[in-house]
Amino acid sequence: MLVGADVIHRREFVRRGASVAAGLGLVGSGVGIGGLSAARPALYSISLAQWSLHRMLRSGELDPLDFPACARAEFDIDAVEYVNTFFKDRAEDRAFLDQLRDRAESSGVVSLLIMVDGEGNLGDPDGKARTRAIENHYRWVEAARHLGCHSIRVNAASSGSREAQRDLVVDGLGRLTGFASDHHVNVIVENHGGLSSDGAWLAEVMRQVDHPRCGTLPDFGNFHVGEGVTYDKYLGVEELMPFAKAVSAKSYAFAPDGSETTIDYLRMMRIVVESGYDGYVGIEYEGDVLGELEGIRATKSLLESVREQLTS
Repeated sequence: MLVGADVIHRREFVRRGASVAAGLGLVGSGVGIGGLSAARPALYSISLAQWSLHRMLRSGELDPLDFPACARAEFDIDAVEYVNTFFKDRAEDRAFLDQLRDRAESSGVVSLLIMVDGEGNLGDPDGKARTRAIENHYRWVEAARHLGCHSIRVNAASSGSREAQRDLVVDGLGRLTGFASDHHVNVIVENHGGLSSDGAWLAEVMRQVDHPRCGTLPDFGNFHVGEGVTYDKYLGVEELMPFAKAVSAKSYAFAPDGSETTIDYLRMMRIVVESGYDGYVGIEYEGDVLGELEGIRATKSLLESVREQLTS
């Protein structure tokens, strides 16, 4: 089972030996030593964000413990991203976490990260509230480490002027990252509303924190800054990719040819690939025209098609 606390990149998998190449989604070919065909690593791998199945999870149709097996059986996806919403009271429940980890491993699925919401604002102007929010995240760092995840995804919420919010978030992120680093876990920020959806602002936060364990999770669709302002999603992703330790492929609706109707996936994935990122790209389907299973399959097919175009 290929699990670890650090970001798992495709090239790292390849170095583990050609004997597992078929199971790692390698594409393309070349001429190797002695004229043997040499496999070329895929530009990126595909994972599944738990939020893509939020309706099934909330209705009870899907048990959170069955999510990794569902990713493998329904979509042949070998890596998952959890959302704490679906096991909010289980962060310190070692029996539950053991079960979740064992089920992922028995399905041949890697646990990548936990998306953490509802634990307070890491940039809260009130110092005590900010410290409380930081400490609320500690249990999720420990849960991520227990599951073998490389990161927790957090939010960079604050209030005040642009500069004041930057400084407050830098403080909160920096302190949380110090704790997470001791557990060999990354703290990554998603563009998720407010100034965090301003690519230039969040990139500056990353530069200010300046820690190898602190990075971003660029999301293709979350660029609503507020008050009717929407940040350019292609520019935003480009600005956040230098710090990316994960990528969220948001999708909403699809045209008959399989393209996403609101996001130019070829353009977006070219930005991702040209940044040098070669890790997992997580499917996060949020549409309401296709059902969740169909929407996930459509997003996966699109990512595979784009990967083939970029490879060729």
